[in-house]
Amino acid sequence: MATMTPRQCVLAAVNRQEPDRVPYELSWGAFTPALMEIFREKTGAEDPLEYFLVPVRPVAHRGRSKEELWQIYARYYPGHTLDEVEISDFGVASLPGSLWHFRKDIHPLAEAESLNDILDYPLPDPSRPEAYIHLSEETHRYHARDLAVNGILCVTIFEVAWAIRSMEALFTDMALRPEMAAALLDRMMELRLVQARQLVQAGVDILSLGDDVSTQRGLMMSPAMWRKWFKPRLAAIIAEARRLRPGIPIFYHSDGDCRAIIPELIEIGVTILNPVQPECMDPAELKRQYGDRLAFWGTIGTQTTMPFGTPDEVRATVRERIRTVGAGGGLVLAPTHILEPDVPWENILAFFEAVECYGTK
Repeated sequence: MATMTPRQCVLAAVNRQEPDRVPYELSWGAFTPALMEIFREKTGAEDPLEYFLVPVRPVAHRGRSKEELWQIYARYYPGHTLDEVEISDFGVASLPGSLWHFRKDIHPLAEAESLNDILDYPLPDPSRPEAYIHLSEETHRYHARDLAVNGILCVTIFEVAWAIRSMEALFTDMALRPEMAAALLDRMMELRLVQARQLVQAGVDILSLGDDVSTQRGLMMSPAMWRKWFKPRLAAIIAEARRLRPGIPIFYHSDGDCRAIIPELIEIGVTILNPVQPECMDPAELKRQYGDRLAFWGTIGTQTTMPFGTPDEVRATVRERIRTVGAGGGLVLAPTHILEPDVPWENILAFFEAVECYGTK
C-alpha cells in the first residue's frame, strides 16, 4: 500500500532514494495543440496535469505582454508587424511554420557589429515585481496539495543567447570576437543569477536549468569550448542556488547525446539529468555509470516508443525503465519531449497505465 505523498515520491526519486511508487511527468507539462484537442475530446478536461494526477507542477517567471514587448523591440524588426509575429520575453520574434513549434526565429542581434550593440540590447528586468511576485504563492499552493514544484529556468544561457544573436554569429563571436560573446553570455548569467535566487526563495523543490548543447551525434561544440564558455557560468548559477539552499536538487536538460560533459555537470552540482534520450544514449548504462550521483528524468522516447510503438510496447518500455533505471530509486518517468500529433492517444493511456501497474510496490 502506497503511503508517500506525491511530493514525497518525487523528492525521494530526485534524491536517489526509492519511493513507494515511481513518479512521472509530462515533458514540460503539456501536449502540442493538436494533441490538446484530442485530449479535450477524449476526456472533457482542460488540464492534462490534473487529469493524469501528475505529481509535479512547474512554476516560472512571467513575461511581459505582447504589446509591451513590441514597444521595446519593434525597432529590431523593420518590415514586420505586431500581428504577424510572436515575441519572447527576450525580444526574439518568430513567424508561423507548418506545425506548432516549427516556427522561424528572427534574431534581433544577428547583424550586431559592436560591443555596444550587445551591451545596449534590452534584456528583461529581473527586479520587475510582476515577473516573480507570484512564484511564492503558486509554490505554496502546490505544496498545500502535496505536489512537488519544479522551478523552471531552462534555456538558461546558450539557447537564449543564440536565439538573440543567431547561432552562427554567437559561435563566430566565441571564436573571433570573444569580447562580444562574453558580454552577451555574462549579461544572461547575471539575469539568471537573480531569477535563480527568486525561485529558490519562493520555495521550489527543484531548480531546472538547461540548454540543448547536443545533437544526437554528440555536442554541438567541442568539450573545451563548452568548458570555456558555459561551464563556469552554469556553475555560478548553481552555486548561488546552493548558497541559499545547500541541498536543492539541480535538474539539467539537454536533448541529444551529452555524455561528453556528464562528469563535469556532476562536478558543478547537477543532480538530475533530463531527458535521457534513448535514441542516442542508453538509460540503463547511464544508470550503471552515474546512478550513485545522478537521478534520471525522462527516458521514454518521443521519436520511437511514443509515436511508433504499440500500446504493449509502450508498457514494456515503461516496465523496463522501472526495472533498470528505477532500481533503488532515482527515476522520474516522462516522455523525452512534448508529445507531437503523431502520438496515438492509446499510447498516452498506456504510458500512464504502465506507470501505475509496474511502478507501485
